[in-house]
Amino acid sequence: MGRRTVGSNRIPAAAVFATVEDEIGFVGKSREAARFRELASLLGELDPLLLGWAARRPLRLLELGPDALPAARAALWLRDNPAPGIYVRQLGLPGVHTKFIERHRQDIDQLLAAGTPGSDVGNADADAEDPAKTLPKPAVEAAEPDVALDDGAGRTPAARFARRHGFLHPPELVRFRILDPTIPALGGARDITVTAEAFSTLQLPVHTVIATENQVNFLALPDRAGTLALYGGGYGFSSLRDAAWLRNCEVLYWGDIDTHGFRILDQLRAVHPHVASVMMDEDTLLAHRDVWGAEPSPSRAALTRLTPDEAALYGSLGNDPHGSAVRLEQELIRWDWAREWLRG
Repeated sequence: MGRRTVGSNRIPAAAVFATVEDEIGFVGKSREAARFRELASLLGELDPLLLGWAARRPLRLLELGPDALPAARAALWLRDNPAPGIYVRQLGLPGVHTKFIERHRQDIDQLLAAGTPGSDVGNADADAEDPAKTLPKPAVEAAEPDVALDDGAGRTPAARFARRHGFLHPPELVRFRILDPTIPALGGARDITVTAEAFSTLQLPVHTVIATENQVNFLALPDRAGTLALYGGGYGFSSLRDAAWLRNCEVLYWGDIDTHGFRILDQLRAVHPHVASVMMDEDTLLAHRDVWGAEPSPSRAALTRLTPDEAALYGSLGNDPHGSAVRLEQELIRWDWAREWLRG
């Protein structure tokens, strides 16, 4: 088109390159292309099937760089040695160690899928939990994935990787305190940590269990006849899953007054329906208005195991009648208020 100052001109509509190399050079990626071909060739020497993964994920291959080869060796070793029954630490592959595996779980899963004809291993999220090993999950809105009670000791993504591929991994640990000084245990020890398996077989003369997420509250709970305190640390109550003896105890859950506190309560009841909440009511919330905080990412899950009062409070926390995403953390509840309940 014409302009008064420059006159008529023609604008190119396309660029034609004689070779792929010319096009790559034009955009300034010749070095990256050469490096990709080199790495892909090395993967193909390990197993031609891995070339498919390289073609699908060229940028990831370049990001991995020299780490791609030990990741591929680990994947092929897993293909040839299913359920090895050893710790990751015991792998004898060059460049492959525990921290390497932790950093490259997803890459190894994807390479394993590529190197195993007909396999769908690794096509899903590499950190997805095996649903057969978790607590039953409540119904949730499609926009929000569920969070199972498996974030405690022994339930990390690295541990899930180990379990998925048949490696050994350190056992889940359970910490509890015996609040009754008359109950003998381990030479007078009252703050005890055992494996989840051992916890499931306990035979203690207790009739009440108080589960709390906050460590300070766990440590501050006073002496109480026939009572055991259990420390869960957020969603870390998976130890209760196999503890059948809890069915014969009063089980009390003291959590934060926020949407995730009620979500944990709901999931606890999936295993032990008789769990009762304590200090997770509107009276406690309103009595501590001066220490309210804001919940960073409120849950929108549909919880089906709450009592009517709990469900009403859970709904009000989600609908903001008291303010924007209000929460009351359990450690901010005045101790005199907590002590009055504990006396009761």
